[in-house]
Amino acid sequence: MERGEAAGSAPARASAPARAPLPFQQVGVIVVGMSLAVWWPAFTLGAWGEIFFDTLLSVWAAATAGFVLAMLVPAARRRLGWTSLTLLLPSLWIILSLAVSNDSENLWVAIVALVGVLVVLLGVPFMVWALARLAWPDIGETLPLRGKLLVLLTVAIVAVASFTLGENQSRFLTCEDFTISGNSEPPGCVHESG
Repeated sequence: MERGEAAGSAPARASAPARAPLPFQQVGVIVVGMSLAVWWPAFTLGAWGEIFFDTLLSVWAAATAGFVLAMLVPAARRRLGWTSLTLLLPSLWIILSLAVSNDSENLWVAIVALVGVLVVLLGVPFMVWALARLAWPDIGETLPLRGKLLVLLTVAIVAVASFTLGENQSRFLTCEDFTISGNSEPPGCVHESG
């Protein structure tokens, strides 16, 4: 028996009830996940003028796994509805890439490149949202509209800022920063002096 407790009485300290997460704590998790998914493609588009194939294929792998899961699990399929179709965007890009020869310099090559950029910059937030709904089923029902708008606005700001940083990389990064991290030197990078 603890000090100050009378025999047969309840403990002096009752355990605190479990606290339910607030809707905007859920928003924070989604915003961070989407921002992490969008910043590098937006930065590379700004710095190199393109999105690298490994980023596109990583997006394809995650989206394809999510789509297969959504199709195999009826509850997930009902929960996602039409949003599950966004998980097919990277596959559409791959099909178009295979159908159009890279040897030709025509309008179709430019369209496929544009689709690749759109898949990443526009499709990734929707794909991350769909994947989040697979992993966290009630996020769509418990998050108010203003929370969803906050997510989209914040991710858009991160994407635009990342693109701008990529375009202006020579102001705060050097060619050696890119080289040591295993990346190629983007056009316009500045070598360290001295």
